[in-house]
Amino acid sequence: MIKTSGLSKTFKGGVEAVKGVDISVEAGEIVGFLGPNGAGKTTTMRMLTTLLTPTSGTATVAGHDLLADPRGVRRRIGYVSQGGGINPVTPVGEELILQAMLYGMRRAEAETRTAEVLAKLELSGMESRPGGALSGGQRRRFDIAFGLLHRPPLIFLDEPTTGLDPQSRANLWDHIRALDTTVFLTTHYLDEADALCDRLLIIDHGRIVAEGTPAELKTGGRTLDDVFLDITGRSLREEAGVA
Repeated sequence: MIKTSGLSKTFKGGVEAVKGVDISVEAGEIVGFLGPNGAGKTTTMRMLTTLLTPTSGTATVAGHDLLADPRGVRRRIGYVSQGGGINPVTPVGEELILQAMLYGMRRAEAETRTAEVLAKLELSGMESRPGGALSGGQRRRFDIAFGLLHRPPLIFLDEPTTGLDPQSRANLWDHIRALDTTVFLTTHYLDEADALCDRLLIIDHGRIVAEGTPAELKTGGRTLDDVFLDITGRSLREEAGVA
């Protein structure tokens, strides 16, 4: 689903945000992308979702060349940003139907697909509510619904549970596990990475510095926070302000 080689991004002034990362994600995996603040996570995700043009390197995302066919990439991925995009005053059902129609569905098909996605995420019956009337957990599930409408084989989730209470976070984990798609997500919650992800990629100073399953990284009785301290010299938990 994702294959990169030497993917890099240098901004004006010579700032190297990403320094030649090699990433491989197989179909059906849930892969966590972790790293301290400023490590290059967001820049990498923005490149993979066509929001930033790489300075160098190559990438294939969901079967399309990132540089040669960015439109093909966008048609085959879903992207859920950390801030979300729900209008606080518009009924969320109408927003979802409009999103589906923007992907080329006729209204009847868009209505059917919206109902399917809402049922999958246990949101049926909430279509008439404005975004501002939803709880935090409900908003995040609606955000994911937007990303799933066009049946993408790959969805990107940027810190999907930030700001949610523990119960809402655990509920959203269950929904993410049940998605019939490949998931590439960033998170600052180490318990989330441990419980949810099949594999983890750790980036620091623009380079992939470790990867493996949570169990492989936690050898010798270490926690994931121990791993970050060993590799980066920084505690991801402290840097994220997580108690």
